[in-house]
Order: sequence, then C-alpha cells, then structure tokens
Amino acid sequence: MANISRLTRHRGHPSHTFEAFGNSSYRLLWPANFLAYICRWMQLTLLGWLVLELTDSPFLVALVGFFGMLPLLILGMIGGVLADRVNKHRVLIMTQVVSCAAAFAMVLLLKTGAIRFWHAYVVMGCTGVGWALDMPSRRSAIHDLVGRAKVTNAIAMDSVGMQASRMIGPALAGALITTVDVVGGYMVVSAIYVVAIFLISVVSLPPSNRSRLGLSNVLGNLMEGFRYVKRDNVLVTTVLVTVLMNLLLFPYVQMIPVIARDVLLIGPGLMGTLLAAEGLGALVGAISVASIGVIRFHGRLYIGGSMLGLIMLLCFSMVRLYYVALPILFVLGFGTSGFSTMQSTLVMLRAREEMRGRALGVISLAIGAGPLGALMIGTIASIHSAPFAIGIDAVLGIVLLSFVSLLMSSLWRQPMALDEQVPKGD
Repeated sequence: MANISRLTRHRGHPSHTFEAFGNSSYRLLWPANFLAYICRWMQLTLLGWLVLELTDSPFLVALVGFFGMLPLLILGMIGGVLADRVNKHRVLIMTQVVSCAAAFAMVLLLKTGAIRFWHAYVVMGCTGVGWALDMPSRRSAIHDLVGRAKVTNAIAMDSVGMQASRMIGPALAGALITTVDVVGGYMVVSAIYVVAIFLISVVSLPPSNRSRLGLSNVLGNLMEGFRYVKRDNVLVTTVLVTVLMNLLLFPYVQMIPVIARDVLLIGPGLMGTLLAAEGLGALVGAISVASIGVIRFHGRLYIGGSMLGLIMLLCFSMVRLYYVALPILFVLGFGTSGFSTMQSTLVMLRAREEMRGRALGVISLAIGAGPLGALMIGTIASIHSAPFAIGIDAVLGIVLLSFVSLLMSSLWRQPMALDEQVPKGD
C-alpha cells in the first residue's frame, strides 16, 4: 500500500525527462554509449552496402548481420557473468578497444585494395564479440550510477541515444558512401571509437564487492542465471519476446540495401535516410517514454510497442514507393522504442542486485536469436525476394507474439514495484 500511495502522489508531478543527467558520471557514460551505438549502425550500413556491391547476393548481405550478432548467441551469458563478477569499467574499455582495432583494420584493407567480401564478416564478428561481452555491463552500470528509483528514466534516456544512433548512424554512413566511399566512412567510425574510449575511461563507477571469477565456476554462474530467470514468469516472458523480436523483426535491417537498390530504386544516400526514418521514430518514442515519469505497467509498453513494430513491418513488406516507406519505418521505429526501452528496465526492476548481470546475460543470449533470423531472411530472400521474406517474418511475429502474450499474461497484467524488490516465486 505504501508503494501505491507513493506512485499516486507522483502522478500529478511534471515528468522529469532528463532526471538521470543529474548524475555527473551518467553525463559521461551517456555520450560514450551513444557514440558506440552510432559506430555499430554505421558499420552495419557500410558493410551491408559493400558486400552487396562486391557480391550482388541478398544472402551474403544478410551474413553481415549474422556475424555481427552471432557472438551474442555464443557469449551473451558470459557477458552477464562478467557484469556480476569482474570490474565493469575494465570490461567496457577493453571491448571498445577491440572494436576500434577492428575498425582500423578495415581502413587498412580498404586503403590497400586488399578487401574481400568475407573481411566484412570478420570485422563485424570482432565488433559483435565486444557487444556481447559489454552489453550487460553497460546496462548494469547505469543502475549502479543512478539507483533503482531513477533506472527507468536512465534506461529510457540511454535508449534515446540508441534510437538517435539508428537515425544518425545510417544517414551518416549513406552520405559518406556517396561522397567519399566506404573507406572514408570507416575512417570516421575509427575516430568516433577513439572518442568513446576516452569518455568511458573517465567515467567513475561506484565500487562494489566482486568475488574472484575462475574458469571452474563460470559454468556454475551461467546455469545459476538460467535457473534464476526460469523461476520468474515475468523474466521468462521478457526473454521470449526478446527472442521473437530479434528472430523475426530486426533482421529486416539486413535487407535494406537490397530493398533500396532493387525495389525502391534508390542509392546509398537515400538508403541511409530510409534507415534514419526508423531511427527518428524510435527516438521520438524513447523520449516519450522518458517523459512519462512514473510507469506502473512496463510490460504493456513492452508488448504493445513490439506488436506495433511487427504490424508496420508487414506494411513495409508491401511498399514499392520510397516516400511511402519513410512514414511506415518511422512508425515502426516508434513501436520498437517501447520494446527496447522496457527490455532492460524490466530485468533490472525485477532481478535481485546480485543476479542482475546474469539476468541481463540471459537477455543478451536471447538477442542472439538475431543471427538465426538473418540466416532465415537471407535464405528466403535468395529463393524468392526480399519483400516476401520480410512479410513472412512479420506474419510469424504477429502470430507468435499474440500467442505468448495470451498464454503468459503476467508480464502486462502485473505492475512493477519501484520502491521495493519484487518478491520472487519459486
């Protein structure tokens, strides 16, 4: 009752969209994350176009996303263990250094003319390893900085950066391909990584007690994370929806170069703008979530945003005109912002402090469904067409998300406590 009365008192207050920025370390972590997100989207755009130009194969283009996401499937849970057991600051710095080194290697390959299409897979694989190992630490560090009461706002603002990167990254990459080719784009990516590494290095994370992590107990920690998530219906449903979205919605991005060139008949510049439309919608959605203030039913935003994104994906599969595709992708991005903002928030509000990293690691593992989705959409597109493959994914996603929501309704029926730990059922 005390929790409900607190929520009621806060409802009449103005929303505090930028509340998390009152923390000085968060003000450094946010731009560091933002720049890392921009680099990821730039690389997906640059390498997708490069492989399409070198091979003219939708399937080989889809493999860019496959190799970028595959490490999440293999290493996602290990990243969660690292977030709980080792120094998060070191994890964040080292993973960004690896990604930066891979970007510099791509610059050298492009400059010397030694580039081959499979080099794109190696570079995206290296970047994906960094992403898999640092994602749980990156999100868990936000909670460490701002605390439970402000974590929803802080994650929403981090999602604002992530969604803005989905707008800026592809648009910038498309413009660079048009003006200075892929090599110029990768030089910019390398420079951005250097700035991101500097910002992360000066972030001050609060100290925490860490037990030593030996190889002998890594497997035990992984299994403990699985068992913990399995006991909680809300966490299980969050993981299932994450799998569905990464398997059936987000792989469409791998087909954007093919759709742009062969269906909408546009070049790399307008291709970047096309992806930017989704990013703009996601940005507007994330800001809207951050501005709400107190949210009781996080699961409703999570499920509702996911369903809206899938419906818009089905509409996009039927479009043949560029200026019709733009507003559809805007609304798609608006919907997926509800999914991306609430995904980590649900886990951090639900999980106990000592299990938070491992619970986020399970989410990273679920995001690892992305490479399987990339293989599926690439195979269908090669046999039939890219629009047909996107439409199949959308229909499957709508049906399966409806099924999960009906069978496991606790996610959207149950409010989340903000002032006290939610009890866990066995």
